[in-house]
Amino acid sequence: MNKIPSSVKNTFLIVFFIFLFLYIFTKIFGPIPFSVNSINTTKTDLFTSQGTGEATVVPDTALMSIGVTKNSLTIKTAQDQVNSSVNTITQGLKDLGIDEKKIKTTNYSIHPNYDYSNDRNTITDYSVTQNIRVEVSPIDRANEALDLASTSGANMIGDIQFRVNDKKRLELENTARTDAIKKAKEKANSIAQTAGIRLGKLINVQESGNAYPEPYYDSLRALPAGGGSQKTELQPGESSITVSVTLSYETL
Repeated sequence: MNKIPSSVKNTFLIVFFIFLFLYIFTKIFGPIPFSVNSINTTKTDLFTSQGTGEATVVPDTALMSIGVTKNSLTIKTAQDQVNSSVNTITQGLKDLGIDEKKIKTTNYSIHPNYDYSNDRNTITDYSVTQNIRVEVSPIDRANEALDLASTSGANMIGDIQFRVNDKKRLELENTARTDAIKKAKEKANSIAQTAGIRLGKLINVQESGNAYPEPYYDSLRALPAGGGSQKTELQPGESSITVSVTLSYETL
């Protein structure tokens, strides 16, 4: 049988007596006090600078509302007339190369019309209205779409917006954001140098929002029967997107 080395026994006895001493000490004098010091290094004297960037583009997409409304003595007759016109318009838009997924019904309503003369409250006829929302690209095709709609039975056209596709819009936002950060840094360095302030680390960046105006060509309006006599010429002009940022620095 192997014997335990004397060195191991001595170590065990030392540890045992240390714990025994601590146990007796705490019983007589109570817990041994100790403390942990904490240091708060958060700085509150931050230096902030703002910058606004802008990117411009000529819109490549048009959104438009096309509507057909008909009146008749019966609901069914009015519905048949509206359905016929909308189907003709929709097929014409597809023939122009507009994807069916870009054509969406936004309103379909039926309501009676009343005669209130001579204290009467009688129904004279019924109105049926259907509106579709169409996304068209490029803009030149939007001109053709409007002319086609006005000659195919649409008697309400308008609410037109110009915009760019989502991919291009993200590119514009990134360009404007980069420009905004660059301007904010230049402004911070200029002010700090003039005021004799030493800038430390850039510790925070906040984007206060972006704006992308989408101009309206016209509000929804009624057209005379048969549409207009002249071809439509939409002028989308130029649109811009702006991004503002706030940079926060530590000061030394």
